[in-house]
Amino acid sequence: MSVPKICFIGGGNMAEAIFAGLLSRQHPTSKIVVTEPFEQRAQQLREKYSISVYTDNNKAIAENNDIEVVILAVKPQVVSKAVKGISADLRSLKPLVVSIVAGVRVVDLERWIHGDAKPDAISVPVVRLMPNTPALVGEGAAGMYGSSIVSDKQRGQTEYIVQNIAKEYFWCDKESGIDAVTAISGSGPAYFFLVLEAMEKAGVELGLDAKAAKRLAAQTCLGAAKMVLNSDDEGTADLRRKVTSPNGTTQAAIEAMQAAQVPEGIFKGCIACNNRSVQLADEFGKDEVQSSL
Repeated sequence: MSVPKICFIGGGNMAEAIFAGLLSRQHPTSKIVVTEPFEQRAQQLREKYSISVYTDNNKAIAENNDIEVVILAVKPQVVSKAVKGISADLRSLKPLVVSIVAGVRVVDLERWIHGDAKPDAISVPVVRLMPNTPALVGEGAAGMYGSSIVSDKQRGQTEYIVQNIAKEYFWCDKESGIDAVTAISGSGPAYFFLVLEAMEKAGVELGLDAKAAKRLAAQTCLGAAKMVLNSDDEGTADLRRKVTSPNGTTQAAIEAMQAAQVPEGIFKGCIACNNRSVQLADEFGKDEVQSSL
């Protein structure tokens, strides 16, 4: 596969994580274009990465008509306006459009690109990509869903991009799978931060230094996750049982957590996240956005 020229609409943290990862793997600077409306941020990115950064979306595309991939990396509240503003350019170039915008469905992106065109007139392929914030430290997870006209080559281009931000990634067969990805990995880091907060608090209460409690809890979380990833033949429940000796310290902790309905709370939280993702997709699909993530 030839190296594609990629245009990022939006120069925020997640976009930077992606193009910084690409550049670190020798993706040519000449094949990265970024748009960022704030000149101070734009100049910062130019100086840091030696890439082309524009403050105008249309100018960026007009001056780079060999773009093969456009990555939408703007806030959900402004994505409708941003896509409509470059819709003519997208219809002309027909690049692969990869959206990392949370809660915005393929059908709405297609509508903003093509207007009221019939399904058989849709010509711009769209992929939804749900990364997560650990991508910023090279430990991301991601899910992807592509429209019916995304080619095998374009799926390969998507994976080429995702490999730079995610250690684990997969394609969803249905778009609803993206809501599930949001519930598990997209919002998931916050769940672990909540658990780590509680562990840190307990550590301090039991006499540990605050910094030591933080680092012990974080390393324990990282180590446990690696054990799961390296244990293809064992389920997560099996690993838990292995470290839970009868009548031991771990069993005492697990029983207390189960009595407090910690597992049920986490399960319900994931379901609530999935349902809210569906609701937001309904709201962000409107031209008038009334709420935010």
